[in-house]
Amino acid sequence: MVGFQVRLKCAGLFFLVLLLSGLTFSHIALADDANVTWAQLNDDQRKVLSPLASEWDTLRPWQREKMLDIARDYPKMNPGKQELVQKRLTNWSRMTPYERENARKRHQQFQSLPADKKIELRKKWLEYQQLPESERARLRAESPDAYMDADLN
Repeated sequence: MVGFQVRLKCAGLFFLVLLLSGLTFSHIALADDANVTWAQLNDDQRKVLSPLASEWDTLRPWQREKMLDIARDYPKMNPGKQELVQKRLTNWSRMTPYERENARKRHQQFQSLPADKKIELRKKWLEYQQLPESERARLRAESPDAYMDADLN
């Protein structure tokens, strides 16, 4: 009985080591994926991420990882979502580092709002998007700070 318990503990320890090794190696694989150069991307990834081609090799690893996640999920998206992703990637690629940082801050501020406030803002955003371009232009001209980047989607 004692021998069986020792073997069981050894087997458990062995599987624990295997599990931890696998987690460690999968983490290394993820880190390597985040360090992939533009030339190392496959054709599908380059097609999806083409707006970022000129700056890909300068992106930080966490940014590359996020973009690779988008490229991985892209084929599962409906055509409308794919079009939106392409539009956002193009807009993002045209932003200066300062504009990107401001966009990140605004996103973080939005995420920290209570759920009811988020719903209210989304409703107002949809209403704004339904306005004719001339009306949106007038609102942006009257209150440029309130409508900063309002049409970037």
